[in-house]
Amino acid sequence: MTIFNFTLNRPAVFKRRAVSTALALLLTAMAFSFPVAAQSNITRLVVAFPPGGPVDFVARTIAETLGKELGHQVIVENKAGGNGAIAAEFVMRATPDASTLWLTSVGAVAINPALYEKLAYDPQRDLAPVSLVVNNVEVLVVGTSVPFANGAELVAASRVPGSKPLSMASSGTGSVPHLAMELLNDAAKINLLHVPYKGAAPAINDVLAGHVTGFFGDIPGLISFIKAGKLKALGIAAPKRHPLLPNVKTFNEMGIAGVDSDNWYALFTGKGTPSADLERVNQAVRRALSNEQVRAKLLASGAEPSPSTQAELAALLKSDSVKWSRVVKAKNIKPD
Repeated sequence: MTIFNFTLNRPAVFKRRAVSTALALLLTAMAFSFPVAAQSNITRLVVAFPPGGPVDFVARTIAETLGKELGHQVIVENKAGGNGAIAAEFVMRATPDASTLWLTSVGAVAINPALYEKLAYDPQRDLAPVSLVVNNVEVLVVGTSVPFANGAELVAASRVPGSKPLSMASSGTGSVPHLAMELLNDAAKINLLHVPYKGAAPAINDVLAGHVTGFFGDIPGLISFIKAGKLKALGIAAPKRHPLLPNVKTFNEMGIAGVDSDNWYALFTGKGTPSADLERVNQAVRRALSNEQVRAKLLASGAEPSPSTQAELAALLKSDSVKWSRVVKAKNIKPD
C-alpha cells in the first residue's frame, strides 16, 4: 500500500499561492494607477459615407492626432445610408458623453431638414455642436473644350437671347453642387439646366467627356483635375480666393454677388452631452488641427482647417439652415 506524504508538497503549494496573490495585487495596483479613460475609453468617429470619400479622408487624417490629444484611441466608423440618417441616429442613441462623434458635411445637417418632409432627426434639436473642422468651398469647372475663360463669360453666354441653356451637372438633386448652381442662377438672372447624377464621380466624368458644360464641386474633389489641365476653373463660390487656386477669381470679384457655397465638415455629438465633455473634445480638435502634419495634409487636398467654438458652429448651422431652406423652397426642390 502506497502512502502519499502531502506535507512534503505544502511549501511548493504555498509558494505558488503566494506568487499568485502577489501578482494579483500588483496588477490591481497597476490598474488603479492609470486613469479609467486610459483603460477603456475609445472615441468613435462616425462618417456617413463609405471609405475613400472626402469626408472619410478628413476623418482619417485627423483621427490619430485627435486620439493623442484625447489620450485614447479614435476609431473611424463608416455608417453610410439614408443621406446621413443612419449615422445621425447612431450618434443620437449613443451615451451622451462625447465618446461618439459625427463628422458630417453641411448637407446632412443644414439641407436635409428642408429637403425631406419626414426626417428621423432634427440637427438643431438632437445634436450638440462640437467644432467646425474644415471649409470646402465650391469651384465652378468646365471641360477644356468649353470656350469660357471665367464665370463672367459663362454668364454672358447664358444671357444671349434664344441661346440654348447651358447644362450643369450635380452630384444629386438637393446636393451642394445643385444648390450652388441655383445660387448662380438667381445671382446672375440666368437659367442653367440642372443635370443630376448619382454622386460626384459620374458627374465629373461627363464634364470631362463634354456631355455637360460644367459642374460646381468641392475643391478637394476637383483640384487634381484642375492641376492636370483636364478641367478649367471659372470661379470660386466664396468671399475670398482659394490658396491652391490663387488666379481664379471669386464670383464677387466678377460682379456676381451672392454665390457663396461652402460644403463645410463639422463634428457633432448627442444632445445632452455635459458642457465639460464638449469643451474637452473641442480643445482636442483645435490642437489636432493646429498640428503641422495634419494641417499640411488637409491644405494640400484643398480643404481648409477651420476649428471653431461650439457657439460659432451652432450659429453657422442655424444660418446655413435658413439659407439653404430658402433655396430649396423657392425652387421647389424635391429629393429624387
